[in-house]
Amino acid sequence: MTVLEYLVAVIPMFGVLIFVHELGHFLVAKACGVRVLKFSLGFGSPVGFGRHRLRWERGGTEYVVAWFPLGGFVKMLGENLHIQGEDDPEVVADARPDEFLNAKPTWQKLSIVFAGPAMNLLLPVLAFTVVLAVGVSRPAAVVGMVESGSPAALAGIASGDRIVSIDGEPVEWWEDVENAVRARTEGALELRIERSEQEFAAAVPVAARAGLDEFGASTRTGWIGIEHWRLPAVLGVPTDGVPAARAGLLSGDQVTRVGDTEVEDWEQLAAAYAAGSGEIELELLRRGSEEPLTLTVPALGGLDALGVVPATVLIEDVDPEMPAGRAGLQTGDLILTVDGRPVGSFASFQETVRASEGLTLTLAYSRDGEVRTVSLTPEEREIEGVLGIEETVYLIGIRHQATLLPGSTRVEQERNPLVSIPTAVGMTVEKTGQFLRGLKKIITGEIGRDKLAGPIGIAEIARKSLDLGWQYYLYTMIFISINLGILNLLPIPVLDGGQALIFAVEGVKRAPISLRTREIVQQVGLTMILMIMGLAFWNDISRNWSKFVAWLTGSGS
Repeated sequence: MTVLEYLVAVIPMFGVLIFVHELGHFLVAKACGVRVLKFSLGFGSPVGFGRHRLRWERGGTEYVVAWFPLGGFVKMLGENLHIQGEDDPEVVADARPDEFLNAKPTWQKLSIVFAGPAMNLLLPVLAFTVVLAVGVSRPAAVVGMVESGSPAALAGIASGDRIVSIDGEPVEWWEDVENAVRARTEGALELRIERSEQEFAAAVPVAARAGLDEFGASTRTGWIGIEHWRLPAVLGVPTDGVPAARAGLLSGDQVTRVGDTEVEDWEQLAAAYAAGSGEIELELLRRGSEEPLTLTVPALGGLDALGVVPATVLIEDVDPEMPAGRAGLQTGDLILTVDGRPVGSFASFQETVRASEGLTLTLAYSRDGEVRTVSLTPEEREIEGVLGIEETVYLIGIRHQATLLPGSTRVEQERNPLVSIPTAVGMTVEKTGQFLRGLKKIITGEIGRDKLAGPIGIAEIARKSLDLGWQYYLYTMIFISINLGILNLLPIPVLDGGQALIFAVEGVKRAPISLRTREIVQQVGLTMILMIMGLAFWNDISRNWSKFVAWLTGSGS
């Protein structure tokens, strides 16, 4: 990736966020009658050459678009000095006493300061409202797969069921279902299910197990054995001697047709096979072969009787330097259980490994028609997350063959502002709460300080989100906007929160803080900000050191 690609992604995003923030200060300052001397988007000299520059004056305010885009400011009359009239008289010779910021009552000063962060928090509301108006495809609350032997399976839940409510609370999207299940670690969930246009109730016991929270930290989560994704019709044949093996079926075979019925996922395969009689013809794709293969199997009423299981974790590749490779696992091995619990999906298996915290796991797997066991200990490794952020996770070093199929989706669209705006506010509140929980974990040390991202990290996130599509890019901008809004409220001098604290103290004292005190406070605040920025920048450099060296030596793109 070239530097230009990063700039194309990050400059528009930062430009919008900074403009919105400074616009908040500007509009409220104007409304309060404060003279705004300069509104600059970016730092440095105005963009352009000679007399042709992006700079103009109107109403006593100089507007500038500057060369360095990662910043901006609003300069107000009297914001740095305490005594009105001390500003340069040549610059503001026509200024009236009531146009000075320091002449305004405390509530107006606080309104001006808080307007910037407020605009950063208002931007997500506007963005979500626009997204709702345009419409966005979201996973619906429809079950894609049910793990064999899971609480959901025993309760009669089936693929294709639409979950209408959980514990009396209506649900519409799969995210609502997942959050409700993972938040409960005991008892039972009362589900209302719609199947074939009829509704029924189901009480599903919840099992607690090791999992990951929204920040990737190990925790206890609820589990009932349902997923939104669908299992592909890829076979696992764990043992010899079963009818499937005698018919010539192998682990990894992907069935595409049962008799005259084309199938895509496991549920379609199971239904088509169960409906057959006598001898059933299967058309399938076998690993390493481009031509379809046709085999005949006996109709035994169900896939269990045939002796096949879903190939949820069929190993495609093994890293010989990782625990799986050292333990002897090979390509083609089919993992069946972890610590005695069946592996219902690769997502479930992956979460079990990542939440292991380095504890030894016992795996049962099938190879050449024989079930074997092995114990191995996951190891910590740095991997690249979805948006390019380095994550520390526990891995065993395998890659699986089968890919999951997308589940049922529905377009969420709402153009009525009386509905969309409250919904957008709720979505913003939810994302803000997520950020605050993450900030708390960083402060308490539950999340390492090495997760802080600086300019390079943010540029990587922006570029990766742009690669994934406009929706990811917009959601990334929304989350960064919330970051800016909340962080600017922190009571650190040079931030809006620190300035608000100074104004509040002056309001209580009914007298300005001395210039010397303000200088000391600002120096302390600047030092704190530089330390935080230095840590974030060091994290960026540490994560990208090899790329940086390659760039310097000309061996990387």
